[in-house]
Amino acid sequence: MDVVQPLFVISQRSQSRKSMVVKPEWLRVKAPQWQRVGSVKETLRDLGLNTVCEEASCPNIGECFNIGTATFLIMGPACTRACPYCDIDFEKKPQPLDPTEPDRLAIAVQRLGLKHVVITSVNRDDLPDGGASQFVRCIEQIRQVMPQTTIEVLIPDLCGNWSALAIILSARPDVLNHNTETVPRLYKRTRPQGEYQRTLELFRQTRAIAPWTYTKSGLMVGLGETSAEILEVMQDLRQVDCDILTIGQYLQPSQKHLGVQAFIHPDQFEQWRIEGENMGFLQVVSSPLTRSSYHAEQVQVLMKRFPRSPLVLNP
Repeated sequence: MDVVQPLFVISQRSQSRKSMVVKPEWLRVKAPQWQRVGSVKETLRDLGLNTVCEEASCPNIGECFNIGTATFLIMGPACTRACPYCDIDFEKKPQPLDPTEPDRLAIAVQRLGLKHVVITSVNRDDLPDGGASQFVRCIEQIRQVMPQTTIEVLIPDLCGNWSALAIILSARPDVLNHNTETVPRLYKRTRPQGEYQRTLELFRQTRAIAPWTYTKSGLMVGLGETSAEILEVMQDLRQVDCDILTIGQYLQPSQKHLGVQAFIHPDQFEQWRIEGENMGFLQVVSSPLTRSSYHAEQVQVLMKRFPRSPLVLNP
């Protein structure tokens, strides 16, 4: 299939920019059990922690909070980049790193009893190492209090600072995640401060530095890409030995963000899943509501099926 088959193409509608777009049935989420959601939020507020679930307006927040999971957002909620699809604040000035954050994060993981934790961050291009040292401190503190918890880090591209990447990998996270986000043709509009080839190089470097780690990337669709372009990106990711892929529908956070060009039918997501598994990905999670860290704990099943022994890091 060369062209994505959407429910309908949003860009062709003759509506004003402020008109509400009716989402298809498959993008509706169940109402969460707010008692459990409130409990998770209380823990986060008590410890002064941020989550990408809240900052990026994730549609799965209710489901994830209901089962006691969250993707922690470290180094503050203010980003140094202004990607027009993202709801994280870029207008605030980034603050100095908080030395107590790793301790507070570890306490939250312990209180919530997490078996798998995802740690991500805003882009901190203002820091010499892009925040790599803070990732390491967070990993080390979690391992002290919850040694059996598997750890996934969802990192920025670090501006191509591979020494900083090596610092993160020296803490031996179980999963190294970095989102490709979209196809090369749409990078200038969607990720103006990102570079497609730099993203691919990050995975090459990760495999060279820490061949034991599981690598993961994510794509969002509905921004005007074709299915052929998605398949080409998937092939590129396999060429750099990416293990896990997530594909989900882009949803416009507000009127000031990039608009949705198409709502993609679930059948197309299933086709991408099949294609990805045939390419050799160890795991492909592909559905309209899939997000990069949605059901991330399922990686533990993969780790049992495809075990890798940690190796001494290359110098």
